Amino acid sequence: MTDSEMDQNIKIAIVGDYNFTYNSHHATNLAIDHSAQFLEIEVSYYWIKLAEFIKFRPQQFEEYDAIWVAPGPIKNPFFLHGIIKEIVSKNLPVLITGEGYRTMVEVLVQMYQLNSKGEKLISENLVEGEQFEKIHIAPHSDAFIKLYENYSKVELTSSRYSLYPQLINALVDDIADVEAYNQFEDPEIISLKNHDFFVGCGFCPQISSTREIPHPVIYTFMKMALAKTNDSKKVS
Repeated sequence: MTDSEMDQNIKIAIVGDYNFTYNSHHATNLAIDHSAQFLEIEVSYYWIKLAEFIKFRPQQFEEYDAIWVAPGPIKNPFFLHGIIKEIVSKNLPVLITGEGYRTMVEVLVQMYQLNSKGEKLISENLVEGEQFEKIHIAPHSDAFIKLYENYSKVELTSSRYSLYPQLINALVDDIADVEAYNQFEDPEIISLKNHDFFVGCGFCPQISSTREIPHPVIYTFMKMALAKTNDSKKVS
C-alpha cells in the first residue's frame, strides 16, 4: 500500500465526563477541528465517560487511533487513576491535559514505587478557585523548543502543581522527560520515555488553539495518531 493510498482519517477517544458548560470541554472539540483542518485530515472523536472507559475490553482500544484525557472536573479520581494506568501499557498516542496531569504523575509514582518513604511529592492545586491563570511556558527539549518556535508561550490553566525535587529526579532518570517548565520552574509538560507520544500538560492547550493558529501540541498528537494507524495498515 502506497502513502497516497493511506487513509487520511483518525478516530480519537476523549476520556472525560463531557459538560457543554465547561469552557475546556468545548475548547477540546474545537481544537480537534482546528488541527484537523490544518492537517487536512478527517477526525472522528467520541467522548467516553470515565465509568464507561474503565470497563473497556482490549479489543475496544483497537477501535481508536489515539486517546485524549480531557480536563476535569474529575468526578471519580479513582477511575481516572485506573484508566491512566491501563493506557500507559497501550501502543497509542496519548495526550493528557489539565487535572489529569497530576493523576498521571501519581500513577507513575505508584507503578515505579517512587515513594517508599510515604513523603508528599506533589502539591495541591495552586490555582485558587474556579478560574484560569496564565502560565508562561519555557520549552526544555529540542522537540518542544521547535514546537513553540512560532507559537505563543503563554498558556491558560485551571490547575497547577509543583513536583518536589526528589520526584523530578526520580522521574527523569529512566521514566519521563520534562519537555517544558513554567515560570515557577515547575515541570509543566512531561512525556514518557518508552512511548512515541504520551504527553501530559498541566495546562489546557486547547483553550489557546484557534482556527487560524491550531495548537502545535495538539496537531502533533493528531499527526502521531495518523502515523500510527497508517503504520498498522502497512503491516496488515
